[in-house]
Amino acid sequence: MTRLIFLGAPGAGKGTQAQALAQEYGIPHISTGDILRGAVASKTELGLKAKSYMDAGELVPDQLMLDLVRDRLSAEDAKVGWILDGFPRTVGQARFLDTLLNEIHQSCSHVVNFDVPDEALVARLLGRGRVDDTDAVIRNRLEVYHQQTAPLIDFYSNRGQLVLIDGSQSIEAISATLRQTLQPHPRAK
Repeated sequence: MTRLIFLGAPGAGKGTQAQALAQEYGIPHISTGDILRGAVASKTELGLKAKSYMDAGELVPDQLMLDLVRDRLSAEDAKVGWILDGFPRTVGQARFLDTLLNEIHQSCSHVVNFDVPDEALVARLLGRGRVDDTDAVIRNRLEVYHQQTAPLIDFYSNRGQLVLIDGSQSIEAISATLRQTLQPHPRAK
């Protein structure tokens, strides 16, 4: 079964690649960002709690994310595989994920890091036109990413799970590199 974690700064192309690969493999693309934005739009309890953090470009607290991910990975459609996009964001969350996957008898096939220079990310994010994507918020999100999320690269690299992808290429080139890297389809325990 294919179970992948996609890492990379905001705007690195994780979501675009995850959507295409999830459709091709017939597995869910689990984007915590999309789930959180949906919760904010629906004004759920989680959404209201998360909104203040998201508006400031800060990471949503671990406990909110952990509860969300536990529920999602336990869903029926996730039993055949999944692509996690936007989680884990910290080494602490990665350790929680290890524990959770052990509890639900799943494992991760690969951790893919989409590497893109900061200035290219700022340009991409400003080009999306989202209300929450101002220059100041984007730069703060990148700083938060570098401080809190980038250590995951070392965490997964030291475990031999990390695959590096040059995310500054075209969408098509990234897709081709990703598929070549994952062939044959990874089979997790």
